[in-house]
Amino acid sequence: MPARGDDWSDLEIDIAVADYFSMLADELNGTKYNKAEHNRGLQQAIDRSRGSIEFKHQNISAVLLGLGQPWILGYKPASNFQNSLILGVLRFLDSTTNWNPIENRKYIAGSSDQTLFENRTLWVGPPPAHRNELPPVQPESLDRVIDLGDPAARDARNRTLGDAGERCVLEHEMMTLRNAGRTDLADKVKWTAQDNMAAGYDIG
Repeated sequence: MPARGDDWSDLEIDIAVADYFSMLADELNGTKYNKAEHNRGLQQAIDRSRGSIEFKHQNISAVLLGLGQPWILGYKPASNFQNSLILGVLRFLDSTTNWNPIENRKYIAGSSDQTLFENRTLWVGPPPAHRNELPPVQPESLDRVIDLGDPAARDARNRTLGDAGERCVLEHEMMTLRNAGRTDLADKVKWTAQDNMAAGYDIG
């Protein structure tokens, strides 16, 4: 087993990042998954300890935070990651053209026909409370993510993610009204931000 503190190779990073995104996709889709099982699988694949893998997952969350991407809530972002990890996450994002964590939130609607899909309804919880606490990741660590990444590519990913999120909310609101028997109101829901960015709201 690699000695404690040894740098991770690019291959180890790529394997860990791919596994992380697999869990993230399940989490965003509302699919149950087992973190411990994933960890054991990685221990066998790259011969790293459980604790080392968990900390690497937290590092990946920190990189995604810096990129403006969603991250696994169970792995709180942790600083002290190497530039090679930033490059590993960017390699995954650059090579995975179909990574869209919001638009992939689909499920089969009571049918064996794999072509029939409907949008998953959103879980709407209470707004977060304001808390005076330090950010989860040191600002200088986030600066490294920004410096190593391609700003144009990052902005494009964030625009795609933002548009997908707004579309998901639009469809959710329309579906909620239709389920309540108010098709007349559902037809009036508009994607305001597409026509007027200065409106102050996205869906109206």
